Amino acid sequence: MSCQHESPQRLVTSANQPLLESLHWLEEDLGAIRSDDLFRPVRVRLGRQSGTVTLNDLQLINFGSNDYLGYAGDSRLIKASAKGACSEGAGAGASPLVSGHSALHESLGQNISSLLDTEETLIFPSGYAANTSTIACLTGPHDLIVSDAHNHASIIDGCRLSGANVQIYPHRNITEAANLLRSIPARRRLIVTDSLFSMDGTIAPLADMAQLAHDTKSMLLVDEAHATGLFGIHGSGLVEETGIASSVAVRIGTLSKALGSSGGFVSGHRTLVDYLRHRARSWMFSTAHPPASAAAAIQAIKLLSEEPFRRKKLTESAALFRQKLLSHGVDIGDAEAHVVPVFVKTPQRAVQIAASLVRDGFFVPAIRPPSVPTDSSLLRVSLSYIHTQDTIDSLSNSIIKYVCM
Repeated sequence: MSCQHESPQRLVTSANQPLLESLHWLEEDLGAIRSDDLFRPVRVRLGRQSGTVTLNDLQLINFGSNDYLGYAGDSRLIKASAKGACSEGAGAGASPLVSGHSALHESLGQNISSLLDTEETLIFPSGYAANTSTIACLTGPHDLIVSDAHNHASIIDGCRLSGANVQIYPHRNITEAANLLRSIPARRRLIVTDSLFSMDGTIAPLADMAQLAHDTKSMLLVDEAHATGLFGIHGSGLVEETGIASSVAVRIGTLSKALGSSGGFVSGHRTLVDYLRHRARSWMFSTAHPPASAAAAIQAIKLLSEEPFRRKKLTESAALFRQKLLSHGVDIGDAEAHVVPVFVKTPQRAVQIAASLVRDGFFVPAIRPPSVPTDSSLLRVSLSYIHTQDTIDSLSNSIIKYVCM
């Protein structure tokens, strides 16, 4: 009798099997996406995220990541991650409420709370999960959410899931936000905003929003995804830099951008976190965040206090870059940080300029609807600590050449 096991018969035998009749409509919709220059190819990256990147076997200078402090490929985070995986496994193996919440998760939560000066922190598998779950937890059908028009998709989806009355105010228009809050009756009121807007590079009027939340007895939720690690004396974000921490009910952030790891978090009063543990579905019903990622994030938070020069250099480099583009008439909107949009009129133009930049050796992604409003397209430049000034100057020269031609 043979001890060898026969391979199970595969139900799908060819990658070119005909599309199911029930899915034929997908071809028509994809055709429309392609004809509008909105089709997005998946690029395969080789190696670590760094100042240069190899995409589909083509090596380019990388202005397309959110690795703002250069920690994603840092050997210290990689070693911490490997050590964490050795001690607690590659995966968490269960949801946090069962047996997935490890000692590393507990330590990471404490480290984030210490950085933000909050009572407690809950770790989520992603920043997207943190936003969708938390917003839907805190509001319902009898409540009002007032949300900035340029908020991230995860905020938009969280608002939709809540079932609340969602009112959108024009980007950073605090007057219109106030009018909505004062004119619409509701059981509870939530003001929700990004602190640094991921496509515009603009900063929310947080001090005014904190005052408005106080005056209207509203909860204020601030998503610091693109600001965590980059602003404030301790690097916790724009809430710290603005000095409004005591007025913010919910602070949300990610570990996957400046902190170079993965995952998201919600931080605030202990009562808030206890409530989310019993109501936040993406935390309750997802396998916990990988312990190895938690270990890497802990290391990154430690480095924030040891290497403040990284965020200082990035701030200075970004200011010089914006100033040069503006001096040549390039439309960067009201950008005021390390995310710098270059606005162009059409998706076709965005794709064309991005391709020209590739020929010059730069990767700068073309951002088109639905990532931005239907009447807008742009090139999104993400600056990092690891970019040299010469490299940034070269990029600005190429952008000026192609945008102003």
